[in-house]
Amino acid sequence: MTPQRSQIYFSDAFGIAPEVLDDYGALDVSLINDLPLFIDPFLLFNSAEPAYQALHEDVIRYLRFLRDKAATEVLSDGHLEAWFTFREVKQNWLGYSLNGNQGSGLGLDFARALKASLSSLLRSFGTETITRSSHLEKLCLISDGVGRDNISDFTTNLIKSFLLTYTETFARDRLLGHQRRTIAVPKVEFNYVTETWQSRRYELPFIANDYVLLTPLDLLTKEDVWINREDLTRDYPLVVATIPNEQLRAQLNTYLAKSLAAIQERDDKRKAPARRASKRRTTRRRATDGQPSAKQVAEAVGEVIRSWPEVVDYYIRYKEDRGDDAKALADERVRESERLYIAQVRELVETLRQHTQFYGSSGTTHSEARERVAFLKDVIENKGGWRLFFVGDEPLRRESDLHILFRLTWCNTPSDVNREVNNGRGPSDFEVSRGRFDKSIVEFKLAKSKSLARNLVNQAEAYQRASDAQYATKVIVFFTAEEESRARRILSDVGLSDHPDVVLIDARADNKTSASRIERCDDLV
Repeated sequence: MTPQRSQIYFSDAFGIAPEVLDDYGALDVSLINDLPLFIDPFLLFNSAEPAYQALHEDVIRYLRFLRDKAATEVLSDGHLEAWFTFREVKQNWLGYSLNGNQGSGLGLDFARALKASLSSLLRSFGTETITRSSHLEKLCLISDGVGRDNISDFTTNLIKSFLLTYTETFARDRLLGHQRRTIAVPKVEFNYVTETWQSRRYELPFIANDYVLLTPLDLLTKEDVWINREDLTRDYPLVVATIPNEQLRAQLNTYLAKSLAAIQERDDKRKAPARRASKRRTTRRRATDGQPSAKQVAEAVGEVIRSWPEVVDYYIRYKEDRGDDAKALADERVRESERLYIAQVRELVETLRQHTQFYGSSGTTHSEARERVAFLKDVIENKGGWRLFFVGDEPLRRESDLHILFRLTWCNTPSDVNREVNNGRGPSDFEVSRGRFDKSIVEFKLAKSKSLARNLVNQAEAYQRASDAQYATKVIVFFTAEEESRARRILSDVGLSDHPDVVLIDARADNKTSASRIERCDDLV
């Protein structure tokens, strides 16, 4: 049946206006799939709100506790499990989950990496003199086993009590009694006397056999936290220039130059046989010899950090001094994400609902997948839907964004729709299934993808065999005439130009009505 209102977001599911959440300062999360946003602990540190600053102090206090345990005690796996590991807080519907809101959490691998860092390179954590404060993000600068998603998950767990209270207040004020339930939530507050985590009971929004956790917009960012490894590599020369010790600056510059030279020499030796095998390859390589790649620079900076860990503190102080930029960048990224993943998805769903039978598809999973792709193609190409695949004047840059948009629109279906199903031969974009004997694969690709030709030849067929899916539909989206020409040339080369399960979608802006600028989404419906 065609839905009268899409049940995609918190406001839809609980029957409230999106503006109510906006006024409260909370993100209107999707209850179908995680949105790729996460909490940046720097926004706690840099906030003018005393409550946020106190949360940052709580995070640092717990890390000091872990530092002391790592330095003074032999820790069993039981200790690591109790103090260093955390389940993912899936109820906030944020992060990098590839399907629904089921993430991996912070298990023993993370715990061991964190313990190793705190007992070696980070043993001075909590007593820094160069920076204005200690920072959790320091872990991902030092340790290869701690990434940005770990930082967000760790922060979320350590401020969970605040998020639960924040959500409970909203639920009691704005939701009906039957929409709430009292839940005993584990690992909410840490007792430093007994050295144990304690549970608490909260009255929370409840739907589909679980509670939902709201997150303030002003704690969120997208893509990366403010203090991150990529920026450390990029800004390394600027960071070194801020170091007051002239002798140390000279040592760092000399060591970096020697490290880069050694890394380039090593890589050149590894590639020498391949160069000799092809004259054209050799000529191309000579044109770029002497210029280190971004990967080589990152490796060299990593070697510097291992020898002079204090460089990390100078980098963090450099980022602290630019804290206002962190807030502005996070606000911009979150606004962009709200437009793309919420406002524009709502417009796309409403357009699909009004102009097609997208939400009335039936039959086998293969026919359902083909019908929905055909409806999506028609809306994008002929009913103004192309605008919804742009952020401002720029088209989608990442296939992951394309996948999220498609998954959020694929609601109200009798089929199970799973993203990135991995059945041993690599993940597929979507597996659509209705039981064991009716499965189909849907692959979404950007025409600009460097791996498009290889993918078209091998990927979806391999997924079909691995998952027992009977069919695979491949969808290629292009945003320029050059991308279209490239996609059609590749399809011709691999013999798939007229294949009924390969669909090209024209999302160009320059061949549509009023395409001199990207217009607001409001006029689509």
